Amino acid sequence: MDHFDDMDHRSLRGVDRRILSAVHARGRDPRVAGAARTLSRAGEHGALWLAAGLAGAVADGRRRGAWARGTALTAGAHLVSMGVKRVVRRPRPAHVEPRVHTLGRHSFPSSHAASATAAAVAFGALGAYAIAPLATAMCLSRLVVGVHYPSDVAAGAVLGALTARVGANWMRRGSGRAHA
Repeated sequence: MDHFDDMDHRSLRGVDRRILSAVHARGRDPRVAGAARTLSRAGEHGALWLAAGLAGAVADGRRRGAWARGTALTAGAHLVSMGVKRVVRRPRPAHVEPRVHTLGRHSFPSSHAASATAAAVAFGALGAYAIAPLATAMCLSRLVVGVHYPSDVAAGAVLGALTARVGANWMRRGSGRAHA
């Protein structure tokens, strides 16, 4: 191993690659791979989270507006992440075999992680606490299927959490109006 290989091995890039390789290896188990592929498909374009938000709006008529605004924040996080991808243009990992087909070539940040985390924060504020473990599983699935580096997922999760937190007051009150 030469000096440059050793530097890469210890760098953030090297750590990113090693973590991805280790988590991706767990996908050799067909049950793990199948669950990760199912989550990947369900999370495409934030569909799972948008459906959950709309279901919350239908089921919880008293807080329908809050659910709708939380759903809008979730969609917003997804859209922002897609915009960041177009600017950063980081290629998807090439050192592992992907277990799902992706529509885009870029990996930073993970849009699945952005929408999942935005939903966990927004819908969690409305009492839908079961979303957080499912969102965590969604984030991990991106590594198991081999289409994102851990830093892509972390950046997407931060973006999603920030989007939901920035819009928290709007979500609870709507349009800046306080309810009596």
